Amino acid sequence: MVRSILAVIAGSVTWMLTALGTDAVLMNTFPQWYNGGGRVEDVPVLLLSGFYSLLFSVLGGYVTALIAGRRELQHAFILGVLQLLMGIVATIKFWERAPVWYHLIFLLLLIPANLLGGRLRARQKSRRLVVLTT
Repeated sequence: MVRSILAVIAGSVTWMLTALGTDAVLMNTFPQWYNGGGRVEDVPVLLLSGFYSLLFSVLGGYVTALIAGRRELQHAFILGVLQLLMGIVATIKFWERAPVWYHLIFLLLLIPANLLGGRLRARQKSRRLVVLTT
C-alpha cells in the first residue's frame, strides 16, 4: 500500500517538475508568446504546450508504474484521475489563459496519456521477463 501511494506521488511530482518547469523556462525565454496575465493565443504555442504536457503525463504514468512494480495500469489510471482532478481545478483557475478547445482537449487526454505510460512500462517489464526466462 505504501509503495502504491509513493508511486502515485512520484508520478505526480515527475509531471509537476517537468511540465511546470518547462512552462517556466518557456515563459522566461519567450515572453512574447504570452500576453498580459500569461494568456496564450498562438495556436502553435498552445499545441507545443499541450504536446509536452501530455508527453510528461506519459512519463508520469511510466514512473508510477515503474515504482509500483505491479498492476501498472491500475496505478497509472489512479495517477491519471488525480491529474484530471487537479487539471479541472487548474482549468477553472486559469480559464482565461487559453481557449476553451485547449482546456477540453488537454483534460480529455490526461487519463489516456497516463495509461499509455503505464502500458509502456508493463510492456517493457513483460518483454524483460520473456528474455530472462528464455
